[in-house]
Amino acid sequence: MKKWRMALLLSTLLFSSCDELFDEENGFLSNGTIVKGLKEMLVLGTHSASGQLSMADGYFADEAVKIMLPPEADIIVDNISLVPGGNLLIEQILLGINRSAEDAAREAAPIFINAITDMSIVDGLTILNGDNDAATTYLRNSTYTELFGLYQPKLQASLDKKLIGNVSTNSLWATLVGQFNSVANTLVGQMAGLQPVNTQLDGYLTDKALDGLFLKIAEEEIQIRTNPAARGTDLLNTVFGQ
Repeated sequence: MKKWRMALLLSTLLFSSCDELFDEENGFLSNGTIVKGLKEMLVLGTHSASGQLSMADGYFADEAVKIMLPPEADIIVDNISLVPGGNLLIEQILLGINRSAEDAAREAAPIFINAITDMSIVDGLTILNGDNDAATTYLRNSTYTELFGLYQPKLQASLDKKLIGNVSTNSLWATLVGQFNSVANTLVGQMAGLQPVNTQLDGYLTDKALDGLFLKIAEEEIQIRTNPAARGTDLLNTVFGQ
């Protein structure tokens, strides 16, 4: 409830200059009202999504967004019996990378504000008449490159933070990869066709963390568009109830 009130206050401060709710002369929604409603929806959606994902197990316990090891690590998983304590290491790394994403999600919501405030009337009309996740698609297209650049250092810092048993996720990953590569580089490993793994977690994790974030924003948008009980304000009811 506190996050909801904060998001509404932010929405009011940012978008109070838009047109009135109705075109008084013609009796239909003004373009300014439509854009204002879409912006309010995105403010609420981004705050809600980042709030959900920043909680403990926000990523880890949600199968829709849980981050798994990068595909390059499949060869390690398939041959994990060759690595001493490998199964435990994988479990710790999976928990660690999801904790890192949860940690970074706390910083996500403010990054969206510029893209939301820059939405034009043309953008708004296209979004209103688009698919149920059209606003999320607009936001993703408008922010992804900048968001990746801002988000990746936060995730990198989180990967280096001691989160699991006073050990960082990057340390656990380096241990797993180092032990596997030592096997892969032996004659036996080469004869078995094993290839060393050199994946850095931060870029992969940033992509997957953002995928999960936009998925949650899309869920919020679909709820507001299709479920009157999820709207919560007169403006959202006015725009999406038409």
